[in-house]
Amino acid sequence: MVSIDPTAAPARSSDTSAFYRAAWRWHFYAGLYVIPFFAILALTGMTMLWIAFLGGRDGERIPVVPQEAPLAVSIQADAALAAVYDSVLVQYVAPRAADRAAVFRVDVDNMATMVAVDPYTAQVIQTWPRRSGWYDLADNIHSELLLGVTGDRMLEIAASLGMVLIATGLYMWWPRDGGGRRALVPSFKGGRSAWKSLHGSIGLWISVVLVFFLLSGLSWSGVWGEKMVQAWSQFPAEKWDNVPLSDKTHGSMNDGPKEVPWALEQTPMPASGSTAGTPAAQATPDIDSIDAQARRIGFEGRYQMNLPSGANGVWTLARDSMNNDSVSPTADRTTHIDRFTGNILADVRYDDYSLAGKAMAVGIALHMGTLGLWSVLANTLFCLCVLALCLTSVVMWWKRRAGNGLRLAAPPLPRDMPLWKGAVVVGLAVSLAFPMAGLTLVTVLALDALVIRRIAPLKRLLS
Repeated sequence: MVSIDPTAAPARSSDTSAFYRAAWRWHFYAGLYVIPFFAILALTGMTMLWIAFLGGRDGERIPVVPQEAPLAVSIQADAALAAVYDSVLVQYVAPRAADRAAVFRVDVDNMATMVAVDPYTAQVIQTWPRRSGWYDLADNIHSELLLGVTGDRMLEIAASLGMVLIATGLYMWWPRDGGGRRALVPSFKGGRSAWKSLHGSIGLWISVVLVFFLLSGLSWSGVWGEKMVQAWSQFPAEKWDNVPLSDKTHGSMNDGPKEVPWALEQTPMPASGSTAGTPAAQATPDIDSIDAQARRIGFEGRYQMNLPSGANGVWTLARDSMNNDSVSPTADRTTHIDRFTGNILADVRYDDYSLAGKAMAVGIALHMGTLGLWSVLANTLFCLCVLALCLTSVVMWWKRRAGNGLRLAAPPLPRDMPLWKGAVVVGLAVSLAFPMAGLTLVTVLALDALVIRRIAPLKRLLS
C-alpha cells in the first residue's frame, strides 16, 4: 500500500533517508500485488460474518414451533432420506436450541443434499444442495478465489507479502521526534497529505491485529500452513492407547471448505472392528443410541454426528466453535465411537491439543467472528479498516502519479544504499519464515535484473 511521501517526512540523516526510500519502494511494490487480494478478503470476510450470524451457514437457524418432546432421531432421519430418492444418510446436525430445526446430510452418488427437518413432527421444511449458498460462495472466494490450489497459492503470497507491508509501513510511519500523537490521530488538512495521514494512522492502529489475521489465515494455507506449521502441531494419535488406526486422516471428513479442527486434520482416524476403547453403550449402536450416548457424555445443544464410512469407519461426534456449534473454542471436542461395539475409541478435547493447536482453535474463532455479536462487530470494523487502507493507497498513488502519463510512478530506488548486508539478512529471514514471499521476492529481483533493466520502454513504464 502506498504510504508516505519522503519529501514531507522529518529531516533525517542520509543513511536513514536511504533506508526510508528503500522501505517505501518495497512497500509500494508489495502493495501493488496485495491491495486487490486484501480488498477481496475483507469483503468476503464481512459477507461470511453476517450471513453466519443472521441466517446461519447450513440451515441451523431455521425456526420451528417447540412441542412437548422431539421425535427419535431415526424417525427424523427417515423423513430426510424419503425427501431425496435413493439417498444415503451421512451426517446429522442436532438443533442449536429447542426452537430450531434439525439438519441432515444425505448423499446420492457424489451429490450431497442438506435436509432441514422439524424435530417434533418429522416434517421436511427445506432441502438444498450442500455448500451452494451465498456463504459458501464467499468462503470459496475467500479461501481459494474459485481457482483451487492456484488461488490458495496466490492468497498465500498476498498474506506473506502483507508481512512485508506491515514491517515497511511501521518503519516509515513510526513516530519520530516526539510525534506520537500525530502518528496515531489522522490529520484532515486536505490534499494528498490528508489521505497519507489517514492511511498511516489506520495502519498503525490495526497493525498488530492485521498480523494476527494474516498468521491465522496462513495457517490454513497449503505451504506455510500444511507443510511448515500444521504438520508438527497435530494431535498425536499415539495418545489413544492401542486403538487401531485407519489409513484415512481426519481431513478426509472435509468436503470442500475446512470443517475439521486444525489440530486434527492430519491425525489418522481410529478404526472400528476391535475390542479396544472405553465401553459406554448398552445396545447395538444406531443413530438413536449414539445420540443418547452423545448427550450422556456431555454433548449439549448443537453438535455434529458423522455416520461411519467404509467397513471400518467410526461414529464421529464433534462440537467446535469453527463450525458455529458453540461460542467457546475451549469447549472443542471430537469423539470417535466403534461402529460395532459402541466403545469410545478416542475423545479429544481442547486441553489435549498442542500449544499451537490451542492457539489456532482460539485464533480461528477470533478470525471467523464466531464468539458472539461482539466479535462480529469487531471483525466488521477491522475489515472496514482494511478496505480503508486499500482505498487510501490507491488515492495517494493516483494523486502522486499526476503528470506521469502511463508510468507507474514507483518510488525511486536509492542510489547509495548503506548497510545493504543488513537488508539481505532481513530478506533471507522473511524468505525462510514465509517461503511464498521469499519465492516472490527472488522472482521480482530476477525479473528486474534480467528483463526490466534491459528493456528501456518497460523500465520507463514501471519506474
